[in-house]
Order: sequence, then structure tokens, then C-alpha cells
Amino acid sequence: MLTHNQIWKGVDRLAARAGLTTSGLARRAGLDPTTFNASKRMSADGSRPRWPSTESIAKALAAVRVDFEDFAVLASGAAQTRSVPLIGFAQAGNDGFFDDAGYPVGEGWEDVVFPGVEDAHAYALEISGDSMLPVFRDGDRVVIAPGELPRKGDRVVVRTIDGEVMAKELARFTEGGLELASLNPDYPDRRLDASEISWIARIVWASQ
Repeated sequence: MLTHNQIWKGVDRLAARAGLTTSGLARRAGLDPTTFNASKRMSADGSRPRWPSTESIAKALAAVRVDFEDFAVLASGAAQTRSVPLIGFAQAGNDGFFDDAGYPVGEGWEDVVFPGVEDAHAYALEISGDSMLPVFRDGDRVVIAPGELPRKGDRVVVRTIDGEVMAKELARFTEGGLELASLNPDYPDRRLDASEISWIARIVWASQ
């Protein structure tokens, strides 16, 4: 049986795995942003533990596409780990590092360890620059799952035919392309035609 502390640890790890804060996870799930805040975890006088509702957990899991079995592993702290290749953003923009499906090719990558990700082709990208602030900072590492189909609201990495690599939020698919919302308000949103896109991959975990 999962304890009160484990359940809330599971919520924290679920948010981190999706590259979100707990408030961001709640918003993604259509809940009040304070649903998973630390202030909600104990009674006002600190004498009684408060548990998240089954409904709120179910909505959070659905929002980030994680089943309850995986959540139980996250909550228990027994999450399996695996090594994935680490690629820099500058490398990601160069020709020859990826195949047409956005899978990394070649050998000699540095390997890093992350909680298990189902996509056998998953790899990590190291963020550089400030264009992804405040969500991702310079030096943060995000795990990419090129085999998972992104959907509206997902954080994604996109590489254009010209070699530009960007991390943004998928705002919506359009006829013949897609719209991307910038994570940093100082940078513009983007609209890309399908002919401009080399590949797009969903961010499934972030190390921050």
C-alpha cells in the first residue's frame, strides 16, 4: 500500500517526468493550479495529512499519458532506469546525426541515466541558451521520445529542414503544418509548414 508521503512524491515525480511543475501538471489536467501544491498536503494546523483525490490523480495521469501502474512505480521510488544517448542542441542541428524519423544515428554518444522510458529510440538533449526559459534552463537535459505521437499541449522538440532545433509547446496542428507556442515570452511563437519540418518529437522527461 502506498503511503501519504509516497503518493505526493509520485505526484512530484510525475510532474518532473513531464517537464512540468506541480502547478503546471494541475493546469494540464484541467484542475485548479493549486491542487497539488505543498499547502494542500496537510491540514492548516499541520496535524492531519490530506490526500489528493482519486479524480485529480486520474486526470493528471491522463493529461501526461501515464498509466496507474507506472505512477505506482514512481510513487514507490522503485522506478527503473536506463541509459540513453545524450546529444547537444548544436549537434542536433547538424546533418548526419539523425535519420529521417528523428532517431539518433552513429556511435560514441555520452550515455546518461534516466527513469525508464518505453520508447526504445529515446534519447536526451542538453538545452543550451535561454530561449526555453523559464521552463527549461541552459544545461537542463530533456528526454525525447521520437516514437510517440505528440498532441496539443505537449512540450516538443522540432528540427527544421534548415537545421534549426527548438523546444516549444505544440499549440495545434494546422492544415499542412503546425503552430508552436514559445516557452519564453521574449521569443515569438512559430508556425511551420509540413515542408519545413525535418522531425518533431515529444519531451517525456526533464532533469532540472
